[in-house]
Amino acid sequence: MSMTLDELPAVAECSVSGCSYNDHSHCHAAAVTIAGSVGDAECATFIPLGTKGGLDKVVTHVGACQRSECVHNDALECTASAVRIGPGADDADCLTYEPA
Repeated sequence: MSMTLDELPAVAECSVSGCSYNDHSHCHAAAVTIAGSVGDAECATFIPLGTKGGLDKVVTHVGACQRSECVHNDALECTASAVRIGPGADDADCLTYEPA
């Protein structure tokens, strides 16, 4: 599978208020990585710092997904049209995650 940045799924929403990359429910990281363990798709890009990080413009995509058991995962790439990040089992989880 070969994808360009424009073809990667966008992070449509982030409701994690304690993340340095979150600004008014929009993620400002260039890309996020979804990690965690089976049954828990954690946003590994989450950084709970007071310093704001990321880009000026909202263009966040899913750069990598380590949850191979998710129905949206194909060769460790996310195939969902967009993902939502929010509180779950961890401070920041991929709420679009669906176990196969």
